[in-house]
Amino acid sequence: MIDVLVVGAGFGRDFLPLYQLHPEVARVGLVEPDAARRRATADAFGLDADYEDLDSALASGTWDAVHLLSPVRFHVEQTLAVLDSGRACASAVPMATELDDIARVVEAASGASGAYMMMETALYQREFLHALHLRDTGALGRLGYLSGAHIQDLDGYAPYWMGYPPMRYATHVIAPLLALADARVESVTCLGSGELLPLHRGDGTNPYPIESALMRLSTEAPLTAQVTVSFFENARSYQEGFNVYGDRGALEWPSVEGDAAIVYSAGPADGARGGRGIRREEVHAPDRTDSLPAALAPFTRDGRYRPPGGRPEVTVHASHGGSHPHLVHEFVSAVVDGREPAIGARRAATITAPGIVAHESAMQGGRMLEVPAY
Repeated sequence: MIDVLVVGAGFGRDFLPLYQLHPEVARVGLVEPDAARRRATADAFGLDADYEDLDSALASGTWDAVHLLSPVRFHVEQTLAVLDSGRACASAVPMATELDDIARVVEAASGASGAYMMMETALYQREFLHALHLRDTGALGRLGYLSGAHIQDLDGYAPYWMGYPPMRYATHVIAPLLALADARVESVTCLGSGELLPLHRGDGTNPYPIESALMRLSTEAPLTAQVTVSFFENARSYQEGFNVYGDRGALEWPSVEGDAAIVYSAGPADGARGGRGIRREEVHAPDRTDSLPAALAPFTRDGRYRPPGGRPEVTVHASHGGSHPHLVHEFVSAVVDGREPAIGARRAATITAPGIVAHESAMQGGRMLEVPAY
């Protein structure tokens, strides 16, 4: 049994009940600087402890593992503090926004007594797990091309998102493409598109609301992935997904979040016409819960949770394709078993670095740049 500390009562609210329900977790605590939000959240969930800041929590001498759900700018320093304290650390994406900081986290994780895991939702969402099933059963055949897009309107979001370089938040697209191809990115060329309005420019160092990259993968046969990230000036509803194309079949992400994915299957050439017949099927990817503890399995979908002590029920949101219970279970299991998590520091670096290099390519007018190997 381990004790888990969650940092951040915003996004963290959807993870608190998952840790409370996990059979290998004894105590759950919260770090949240906003006093009113902290008290309300701790009371609503019946948490075992709450703290104003991470330093106080780490100094308490308790807690075996920490899950960081704080804003991006805090990820690196908080990760280093947790690892330095000897505890296991799970961090929301991205791992870092600079290559130097990736190196710092990789080095710290390699010498730490606690494990590191980047909590990449895209590697556990139901559509990805279905695409992985299609690949592993041979339904896709040889992969020939991959693409993906993260499109999100951040107008009105917190000030730190203004002017944020889109490709520095590309892990939700890059991660599933690299996993399906079983590869890393060797080099990338990227172009910026559009122009940020003054109210969206932030510090002015990034001029682009949209960035689109071509990435050369480290496969034996040539394989390319195309990745687009868009945060502003784009009248398109939210999308965070991928497409994968093989010589036998393909899967395309739903055009509207929550709709059916499209699966294509190629038949044999019949000689009566040019090309092969292609069958198109709409598929709602199934939840794959066999590996989850029974208490967590229902929360791959939105659900209701009754906290301890007879407290009123709360809603648990199952966003990101039902990935949250899988992430929690993998992190807890890795800590309990004393093993490397599925998305350890070097794999997290392999997923995070291509977007950082892609943004640099865009700032250099699309120059082809090499991506470090981890």
